[in-house]
Amino acid sequence: MAITEDRLRQTFSEGGAQEIYQDVKANGDFLGFARQYAFSEDYLVARSALWGLTKASKEDLSQLQVIQNELIDQAMKTKNSSVRRLSLNIVERLDMSEDDLRTDFLDFCFEHMIDVEEFPGIQSVCMKLAFRMCKFYPELMDELKRTLEAMEIDYYKPAVKCARSRILSGKLK
Repeated sequence: MAITEDRLRQTFSEGGAQEIYQDVKANGDFLGFARQYAFSEDYLVARSALWGLTKASKEDLSQLQVIQNELIDQAMKTKNSSVRRLSLNIVERLDMSEDDLRTDFLDFCFEHMIDVEEFPGIQSVCMKLAFRMCKFYPELMDELKRTLEAMEIDYYKPAVKCARSRILSGKLK
């Protein structure tokens, strides 16, 4: 089935997201699909496109490495929490090197991982991304650990507690 904005606006299920992924995979143009739909101003279109992309294998997702910064920008600027969470989940699955450190993004991750008003899925992925950026710099890793240790953990949901625990125990690589 052809992927159109109308179809993406009507994708509200896990199965629908999986179908989108399968159609994009069959077409073989993850980058073109992402550029066309993942940054749409219509949040329903962007959300469904991103959701479909989260179903991709690491190999398929690697095609999006060239738009990593655009995905980061989208996550930081969008007002829609679903688009933010899905963009962050894709960024989290892309490669990240020491040269990729963006201090604005690191600050964003620190802010959102401790914000008790933020959704747990966003908090935990921000925590993982902050860890990945900080691991290149011992002084930043120390700051991350101090921040995590200072969290009043009783205010957080299990997903956040788990990500925090894995980082502090050294189980997150």
